[in-house]
Amino acid sequence: MQQADPIYELLSRVKTIAVVGLSDRPMRPSHGVSAYMQSQGYRIVPVNPRIAEALGETAYPSLLEVPEKIDLVDVFRRSEHVDEIVEQAIQLKITAIWLQEDVINQRAAQKARQAGLFVVMDRCILKEHRARFG
Repeated sequence: MQQADPIYELLSRVKTIAVVGLSDRPMRPSHGVSAYMQSQGYRIVPVNPRIAEALGETAYPSLLEVPEKIDLVDVFRRSEHVDEIVEQAIQLKITAIWLQEDVINQRAAQKARQAGLFVVMDRCILKEHRARFG
C-alpha cells in the first residue's frame, strides 16, 4: 500500500493560492515560482502592498483584503513577518500555509497547527509540485 503523502493531497485539492510577498519583478524567486504554479492551473492571488498587480492578477495589500476564498497561503517573506500572516490566515479560516525555503518560524507554525492549519515550512512549492506531478 502506498504511503499517504499530505503534500500531494494538499496540492491536488488546492485551487487558489495567495502568495504573500509576490514580487512583480520577473527575476525574483517569488515571481518565478508563482508563474510556474499559475502555468500548472492554480489561481495566483498576489498579496503585496507595494505592487498593483503581478502575473496579470490584481494585488492586495494583505490577506484580509482578498475578496475571494483562499485555499493556501504561500509565504515569500522573512521569517519575522510570519506571525502576522499566520494570524490573518487563522482569522480567515484558511486551511493551509506554506513557508518557502529559508522561511522558518517555529512559534508561528505551532500556532497555525494548533488552529488546525496544515503547515509546510522551509520547502519550495515549485520543487515539491515538480517532484509529485512532473
